[in-house]
Amino acid sequence: MQEPLLGAEGRDYDTFPEKPPPSPGERTRVGVLQNKRVFLATFAAVLGNFSFGYALVYTSPVIPALEQSLDPNLNLTKTQASWFGSVFTLGAAAGGLSAMVLNDLLGRKLSIMFSAVPSAAGYALMAGAHGLWMLLLGRMLTGFAGGLTAACIPVYVSEIAPPSVRGALGATPQLMAVFGSLSLYALGLLLPWRWLAVAGEGPVLVMVLLLSCMPNSPRFLLSKGRDTEALQALAWLRGADADTHWEFEQIQDTVQRQSSPLSWAEARDPHMYRPIVIALLMRFLQQLTGITPILVYLQSIFDSTAVLLPPKDDAAIVGAVRLLSVLIAALTMDLAGRKVLLFVSAAGMFAANLTLGLYVHFGPKSLAPNSTVGLERAALAGTEQALATPTSYLTLVPLLATMLFIMGYAMGWGPITWLLMSEILPLRARGVASGLCVLVSWLTAFALTKSFLLVTNAFGLQAPFFFFAAVCLVNLAFTGCCVPETKGRSLEQIESFFRTGRRSFLR
Repeated sequence: MQEPLLGAEGRDYDTFPEKPPPSPGERTRVGVLQNKRVFLATFAAVLGNFSFGYALVYTSPVIPALEQSLDPNLNLTKTQASWFGSVFTLGAAAGGLSAMVLNDLLGRKLSIMFSAVPSAAGYALMAGAHGLWMLLLGRMLTGFAGGLTAACIPVYVSEIAPPSVRGALGATPQLMAVFGSLSLYALGLLLPWRWLAVAGEGPVLVMVLLLSCMPNSPRFLLSKGRDTEALQALAWLRGADADTHWEFEQIQDTVQRQSSPLSWAEARDPHMYRPIVIALLMRFLQQLTGITPILVYLQSIFDSTAVLLPPKDDAAIVGAVRLLSVLIAALTMDLAGRKVLLFVSAAGMFAANLTLGLYVHFGPKSLAPNSTVGLERAALAGTEQALATPTSYLTLVPLLATMLFIMGYAMGWGPITWLLMSEILPLRARGVASGLCVLVSWLTAFALTKSFLLVTNAFGLQAPFFFFAAVCLVNLAFTGCCVPETKGRSLEQIESFFRTGRRSFLR
């Protein structure tokens, strides 16, 4: 049975009682509900995630269009298509690496605003592309911006949100990323590929304008000795009617105890490295579920299987299901808890990946008119041969299984991985560690995205799906033995718990 996070006795727990004094705490929650400023600041920040989600799946409708392009400078071969799909993740890894410095140097808010520069430049390059190098450079720049925001936005949101709604607000980065992807799928039905890049510029501009009016993180301001600004920022976020002194004192106490730079000797202390290792492994396992290659090559995957509906429509439907699932996760995260949703998520993804693998291996094959070879290889290799039109309702299985996979991911391992990263990382290492998590995540995504087409052509489309299913079983075991339950706890309480080093935390 899961023990309460702060159920044990000890000096650390006495410092941070399980429940704050009722009167200030109640007034704080009332203030949040009355003025909504913390929600506005969160919305301004997560527009960066909207742009990230939009850019991530940009290749889904664009690769098929460029494979049929009459311009020889833009007509993509199989190898070029794999680089166009995967180079985004290299840029995201570089963005995560830069966040290790920028997060603590510029602060969370300014780092998010800085991401607008490479994002806008990348979209402009792709919109005006006249050769492969412009496409690849634009894709890498938007990836860099995405990696930077992926490291900075969850930290910013977790540091400005009160504990009572931090779970719901912590899901908004993933929610907006999903909404961005859905917007791309929907616009892909209407706009040519160049105008898709032009449309990506809009959210970037709105994000910069809104964030320029928002405060920085109070925890970051305190870490830089700007106490007056920190108190003003907290008061603005909580509202004029809220008593912020109790919360401010708790944050100030934590920051003062951790004001000195982190040494290598301290980094080897379990209370420091344990949450970092948990966060790193969660980001690593999150990518190994196959989410990035499935999203990047979604339309190509549907092109390569016998499906009842047009692949473009399938991709848009999957995007809508993903958005609905993240909304459900945001509403239930503070009620059901993080671990319950992670269990449900991994189980759903396992069933979906296994179903897709079995369908591709044993199900109906979509054949070209003059070929006896299944098009799971030909379509992903850039063939121009037409697919046969499937008529059996059995061909709905790829769509339904993909919807189940996306639903499972979006309800657990998608948003909760981002949220837990920002919750459990120690304050002194939060900026560097969050950047390291994003770096590991996107290097893993690059390896998977780049190898996906190669593995598919060598072993068939079922091979990666069977691998992803096996990883989901590992995720179930990892959740049970290593992931903490942080529902309803302040960041200071979570960090205080790690300092006790009690084994019951990991049960």
